[in-house]
Amino acid sequence: MALVTYILGDCPGCGKQGFGNVDVYSTYVLRGCGGCKYKESVQLPPIRKKIMYLDQFFLSHVFRGSDARFVEAARRIEKLAGLQLLLVPYSSVHEDETHQWEQHAELFKFIKATSRGHQFAPAYDVEKVQLEKAFDAWLAGSPAEFVYDDRDVFHDNIHVWEGYFRIDVGRYTGDRDLIRSLKEQSIQALVATFDGWRQSKQTFEQDLLDEYAAAAQNYVQSFGELVRRFRQGDFDLLNAPIISMMMWHLSNHIPETTPKDRHLQIVAEFLSSDHFRKTPYHDLSARIYASLKAMVKEGAYTNPEKAVQRLAGFFYDVKHIATYAPYCDAFVVDQPMAGLVTRPTVAIHERYGVNIFSLNNWDEMMTWLDRLEQGMSDDHKQALVDAYPWLRNRRDETGCYHGS
Repeated sequence: MALVTYILGDCPGCGKQGFGNVDVYSTYVLRGCGGCKYKESVQLPPIRKKIMYLDQFFLSHVFRGSDARFVEAARRIEKLAGLQLLLVPYSSVHEDETHQWEQHAELFKFIKATSRGHQFAPAYDVEKVQLEKAFDAWLAGSPAEFVYDDRDVFHDNIHVWEGYFRIDVGRYTGDRDLIRSLKEQSIQALVATFDGWRQSKQTFEQDLLDEYAAAAQNYVQSFGELVRRFRQGDFDLLNAPIISMMMWHLSNHIPETTPKDRHLQIVAEFLSSDHFRKTPYHDLSARIYASLKAMVKEGAYTNPEKAVQRLAGFFYDVKHIATYAPYCDAFVVDQPMAGLVTRPTVAIHERYGVNIFSLNNWDEMMTWLDRLEQGMSDDHKQALVDAYPWLRNRRDETGCYHGS
């Protein structure tokens, strides 16, 4: 006997009422009977979902429910996700940022529901995977251009039909008050550097190279601090910053025939290479920071108090975009960040193919969403009814679904 989730009618095996869908398993629907052992499966066609990243500003607006534009967009996104056309995963950056809210538990529960349980790999995992791939290519003498793969950011195959159930797993997010305090201090420190930036005569290209070099130096310094702790007898790796382990992880990719005393030098050489600079995370981060410097030099953010307020979520925004945008078809951000990443010096769409949406081009986003449903094939429509029979009564004469 099977645990039937949705009854379709009489069982072909025993003839009794109680036959129907048990669950959806990636590529097929399993059907069975609640009264006998009869089972059958229905194969589903391959699918390729679009991936959309909803930045924190979008999700918090929807959560509040006070702006009809966000509520309507969320309704369409939810519908397309139910139609297996769109994926809107949440990330570890969502978790870290949400944790600072007073209503963080309620907001994050909402974010998980919006994502339908789909999750990106943690940001530090993505950074590590990108560096390891680039390092392997550098060691092999392969081109510096980064080769993308969904497995860089997803632990599971995402282009499958969703089942009826999902398991919710929590995560420790640290001391909320401490994180909020450090965030405020970081933004104030950033704004405090603006006067110095305005005096700088460096070109954008020089600032960009400085950003790459600073990122590389951060790995070296963090690893040096880890070594210092080891020498003092502190071997507690659980309390070591993740970034401090990155050079060690990379050194493990060096062939065993290479003398051990050369490993760290080889890693350091990689950190000054085009392969390192072309990892998406570091390329985007560097371009965003160098572009912010250019904006400040051009006269932006002259009022420190307003700058602190306007850039309150800047570091998280950069983390969201630099980590995940290269793997997405669409990315929703606030207006200041949209203006920054669409500057020619970042050119995120041209470099990475991701569509940037904000209130600056809201109508374009809604049109993009509409076209996803309009492009649904007949095979896909039939598969929806096979996999999710409750949609049968929500389909109109045009083949569109309502209230999914």
